[in-house]
Amino acid sequence: MMLLCASCAMFGKSKEYHGFDASLLATFTPGTTTAGEIVEVFGAPTHMVKLSNGNAYIYERSVSKGTGIWLVLLSFGNYETQYDRVVFFFDNEDTLTHYGLSMHAGDSSYGLPF
Repeated sequence: MMLLCASCAMFGKSKEYHGFDASLLATFTPGTTTAGEIVEVFGAPTHMVKLSNGNAYIYERSVSKGTGIWLVLLSFGNYETQYDRVVFFFDNEDTLTHYGLSMHAGDSSYGLPF
């Protein structure tokens, strides 16, 4: 009977996260800021995409949280990943045209799978 009641719970967290400082984005001006200036502030982009009229630099950070419950005959698990993303778009002369920001890494949460 004790063996049937045995269980285990697990909580885990994976963090590929160095938060973006949103106040830094206010210092970038479309039409004047260059790709080199963005790289000086944010470092190398996570992804770089070649577009027909320029490039896009994508900076991505993530936080993942997982929860698991193991019962002798039954197991449940939940794993959630949320991302912070900043995407900078440059023209063919590597001048910033516009950028977008999505901040959701802080929304990652532990939870039960049901």
